[in-house]
This record gives sequence, structure tokens and C-alpha cells, in this order.
Amino acid sequence: MAVDRTLDRSISVAGAGEEVRSTFIRRTYAHLAGTIALFAGIEALLLGPLLEKTLPMMVWMLQGYNWLFVLGAFMVVGWIADWWAHRDTSPALQYFGLLLTAVAYALIFMPLLYMAAYHSSPDLLPSAAILTLGLFGGLTAVVFVTRKDFSFLRTGLMVGTFIALGLIVAAILFGFNLGVIFALAMVVLMGGYIVYYTSNVLHHYRPTQHVAAALALFAAVALMFYYIVYLLMSLSRD
Repeated sequence: MAVDRTLDRSISVAGAGEEVRSTFIRRTYAHLAGTIALFAGIEALLLGPLLEKTLPMMVWMLQGYNWLFVLGAFMVVGWIADWWAHRDTSPALQYFGLLLTAVAYALIFMPLLYMAAYHSSPDLLPSAAILTLGLFGGLTAVVFVTRKDFSFLRTGLMVGTFIALGLIVAAILFGFNLGVIFALAMVVLMGGYIVYYTSNVLHHYRPTQHVAAALALFAAVALMFYYIVYLLMSLSRD
């Protein structure tokens, strides 16, 4: 997940005028939509025309403990991209961080989405996308309607994230399957992150941080999609 850097800001969008807030929200969700489209385009390229080149990479990623290296690299890249996205002094660096995030997620999602696309039901990925967008839309609507500040979720989400990472590392090291319950728990956790980041969009981001806000929301939506795909694949095998 993106590292939160918003709650210590003294000047937030909540204190700005209505026009500034509206512009910030429009920019945030326009950038989010663009990042999702970019991710989908990269993934379609990797699993389509470039499949012969990406298959050996996927095989390598899943061999032995290589997934630990992949996961570690993904986390480092995510931290760097998030840091760049928060650089108010460099818009170019902000956008590069957003681009780097889309590429990193497309690469780490490859093995699961390949299995879903080529070794499962042809309706699985579209169904997962619809479920993800439906949940995202519903959670976003709740935050926008209630206007509540959900920053109190921060500690619980961080604890849940560290527990999840510990379980993932243990599963890689000891070779056990995390299963349906874990996937459901991760979908719930990502739902919490969506609520938290959406609340930050309304209350805590600065007016110049629309790129950083879009990156945070994208990370939560993308990971929710990943675990919904994993969940549907697990259920289809039972």
C-alpha cells in the first residue's frame, strides 16, 4: 500500500474554498481513471502480444523463493513511487511516480491474471472488475454522503497490513495456501483503505496533491481487484 503522508499537513483541501475542493476532487478521480486505464492497457499488452516474452518471467517469479524477492522489490518501488508522487515541487516526478506504480502493479499481477485469463472461466476477469468497481463506487458514495473523517482507521489498517504481509511471507516460506478466508479478509482490508483514502481526499490532502491521492486510491482499488480475482478463482475450484 502507499505510505500515508497526508495527516501531518497543516494546509488541507478541507480548508480551501468550494471551487478549489471541487477542482481537486475532479483531478484526483480523473487521474485515478487514467491510471486504471493505463494499468489495464499494460496488462493487456503483457498478457496479449507480449505473452511469449512474459511467460518465462512469470515462471521465474513463481519458482522457489523468487516471489519474496518480487514482493520486496514491489514494496520498494511502491515506496519510491509514492514519495515521488508527493513531491509538490516537481510535477514531472509526481507523474513518473504514478506511471511507475501502474507498471509495477501490472508486472506483479501478471501470474494471477494469466491464470485467470487462460486457465479459468472467460467471465472471471470481467466479473471481478465489475465487483471491484461496484464495491469502490459504493464505499466512495458512503464517504461522500456522510462527509465523515475516517482517519481513525489508520492504525487498524496498518496493523492489518503488517499481519497480512507476515502471513504472505510465511505462506511463501512454508508452502501453504492462504485460501478463501484470507482473500475475503484482504478484500475487506482494501475496502477499509478505500474508505480511509477517500476520506483523506475530502479532509486531509493538500490542493496540489491530486496525483498522490490518485496513486493511493489506485493502490487500494488494484489490490482489491487482485484479491477478488483470487477469491473467485478459489471458489471456482471448490
